[in-house]
Amino acid sequence: MSANSSKEIRSMVTSEGNIEISIAYVDMPIPGDDEVLIEVHAAPINPSDLGLLLSFAADLSTINVSGSGDETITSIKIHPALMGAMKPRIDQSMAVGNEGSGVVVDAGTNAKEFIGKTVGLAGGAMYSQYRCVPAANCLVMEEGTSPAEAASSFVNPLTALAFIETMKMENHTAIVHTAAASNLGQMLVKICKDDDIPLVNIVRKQEQVDLLKDIGAEHICNTSDPDFMESLVSALVATGATLGFDATGGGNNGELPGQILAAMEVAANKMAKEYSRYGSDTYKQVYIYGGLDQSPTILKRSYGMSWGLGGWLLTPMIGRIGMEKFQAMRARVAKEIKTTFASTYANEVSFEEMLQPETIKSYAKQATGQKYLVNPQK
Repeated sequence: MSANSSKEIRSMVTSEGNIEISIAYVDMPIPGDDEVLIEVHAAPINPSDLGLLLSFAADLSTINVSGSGDETITSIKIHPALMGAMKPRIDQSMAVGNEGSGVVVDAGTNAKEFIGKTVGLAGGAMYSQYRCVPAANCLVMEEGTSPAEAASSFVNPLTALAFIETMKMENHTAIVHTAAASNLGQMLVKICKDDDIPLVNIVRKQEQVDLLKDIGAEHICNTSDPDFMESLVSALVATGATLGFDATGGGNNGELPGQILAAMEVAANKMAKEYSRYGSDTYKQVYIYGGLDQSPTILKRSYGMSWGLGGWLLTPMIGRIGMEKFQAMRARVAKEIKTTFASTYANEVSFEEMLQPETIKSYAKQATGQKYLVNPQK
């Protein structure tokens, strides 16, 4: 590689029905007047990255690797029945990586003060050695913050904070969250504890219960327990939560979103002063914001007529929140990146390492405590 080029990870769906992941050389970007050039040192592999990197149509039992070093190419067959959904990206080599962090090494005329700063950003194409972006997109970290500490400063922290803003905007007073032992879930526990917001955490393993207790979670319900629904109703009565955020898209054999709504209805009826054949008039809302469970979402409508189930995405929500509140959220993340918004990683890998079969299978599991960090400079 020359001093005038940069390496990055590319993903492409081929017309032959494979997804190919490779390392590409691109020209070193040159910052414009209001831009900065970042030497990227850390970029996490989030669940939201896998849809582009691997696609959710890839058959991981068919991974094949050829070449080595910068010439490594990984090919994975796409399930034939799902190939139709891939048509818009066939034979397009696409850069990958939603967020990351690094050090500003060059800047345009109007952004020289950024040089030498550690910054985090959600700029796309972050599995790159060098990334050129508008300076305004960067979150400048406090002195002493490393790129690894700042790598996950956008997707999870801002999602957790935006959950709180959604709650306030829609006149709820407490939250239910699934996959609550995740990195994002742990952040939400800390935020709600600091901000005195009641939170009901739903997990699926006892070790996840123990993990959340250790960081101060009060209400934890385990889907593996035989009394899960009774436990959930009790937690909802105690907190008054009528808003849920579901990371699974299904969970509990596809029934988890509906179970949350049903438990909310039972809790509301316990507080009702009179009977209504249409169910409680307490409005109950569950948002699906992730797809950790690919099974269908099953609704058994046992929660009256005052309810909603919908999708939730961070980017449009930021538009609703407004720039002033968004900037305040960003400032809080930078200030608390080593505490409330701290992230941990199971492994740090190079570009070549992230293309190896066992590594792919590991980070594709999206298992709690097994997040991978990509270091483009490794």
